[in-house]
Amino acid sequence: MSSPVIVLVGPMGVGKSTVGRLLAERLGVDYRDTDEDIVTAEGRTIADIFVDEGEPAFRALEKQAVRTALTGHDGVLSLGGGAILDEDTRALLTGQPVVYLSMDVEEAVRRTGLGVARPLLAVNPRKQWRELMEARRHLYEEVATAVVATDGRTPEEVTEAVLNALELKEA
Repeated sequence: MSSPVIVLVGPMGVGKSTVGRLLAERLGVDYRDTDEDIVTAEGRTIADIFVDEGEPAFRALEKQAVRTALTGHDGVLSLGGGAILDEDTRALLTGQPVVYLSMDVEEAVRRTGLGVARPLLAVNPRKQWRELMEARRHLYEEVATAVVATDGRTPEEVTEAVLNALELKEA
């Protein structure tokens, strides 16, 4: 059974996918994203799953996708922004090299905009993002081995900061 070299957690739009791909390239390992796993398995977007079946149905799919990825992937793994809401998922992250990529609300709004593809931010993005972070920040911090701020940093700078935080050497 293998486990990831790095697990990235954090809010939507923080750059988990971009930084995850860069990390995988620098470390010479594969990259995997549990949101992409769900989209591939379901054959539809996450927004469509939310609309058609609701958040609880999506969270059940997410929980299974995370469990599968954590036990079968030995590269860099990005989790969806809400994956840490599940207590079992948080327990599975214990002992894993988890990096919480953080950002402030202004950076979040700039990055995510008013995107329709973000079902949890559809109405009032600033207010909803703040509320999501108030509910989730302590959970991200709970599972994190390291916290890396992304505000005002390029993806390459964030990648370097993650490698330094975990004291990992490039391939």
